[in-house]
Amino acid sequence: MALITCDTPREGAAASAVAPWVNSSRGTKLLPGVLSIVAGSVDVICFLGLGGLFAAHITGNLVVLAAHIVTGRTTPLAPILSVPVFIAVLGFTRLVAASLEKTHHGTLRPLLTLQFVLLVSFLTVRVAAGSGLDPDAPSAVVAGMLGVAAMAVQNALVQISLVGAPATAVMTTDITVFVMDVGAMLFRGDPNEVARARSRAKRTWPPIVGFTVGCGLGAIFEATIGPWSLALPTGLALVALALGFSSRRHSQLQGLWGR
Repeated sequence: MALITCDTPREGAAASAVAPWVNSSRGTKLLPGVLSIVAGSVDVICFLGLGGLFAAHITGNLVVLAAHIVTGRTTPLAPILSVPVFIAVLGFTRLVAASLEKTHHGTLRPLLTLQFVLLVSFLTVRVAAGSGLDPDAPSAVVAGMLGVAAMAVQNALVQISLVGAPATAVMTTDITVFVMDVGAMLFRGDPNEVARARSRAKRTWPPIVGFTVGCGLGAIFEATIGPWSLALPTGLALVALALGFSSRRHSQLQGLWGR
């Protein structure tokens, strides 16, 4: 037995059947916070270790790219490639999810697995390249694109595979939503709207805190252990995968209980 309630209805019952509600289990409740730490740490480690590349913050890469073009400065290859790579991986992830949904298989665990594999690859390439890496070196570009790909998968899986979850890598959106919801609660308008705002705020603040913590930890790890700092988000991605499997067990127990 499964009951899914969300602010934005999903299309069709099949989508609901393969994507758990974010509050359906302890594992799914914790996932957005864990994933936001992953995104924050990957973003700052890429920025510090790969010459200013943003892995999760594609808007930042567009700003850097535009600034270099307008000022006539040499444009790094990684920011140029990051946008099309991000878009291509988003499209690939959507195709994978659509294939799984057609056969009524869950998408959360396969996509979490894909993200983990990409982060392991990112860590492997980055460690093999060593510290003091030239951002324009082929190994640096490959490593950076693996990080961008991992964050693209994360952005997609939160949209596809976790109903009602806030963004885990776009803090501008989360902070805006959170502040608006706090305002709705303070002004105490329509009781139903206040209840919805309170529910959204409870889901939105963990990613905001998590991303901030991830940025801080990522910066400390990068400054102290260099390329091995990527072990932090990779390990947390494994934790996220374990939480995804725990949500499956919870759903199975709910199904048995409802019979």
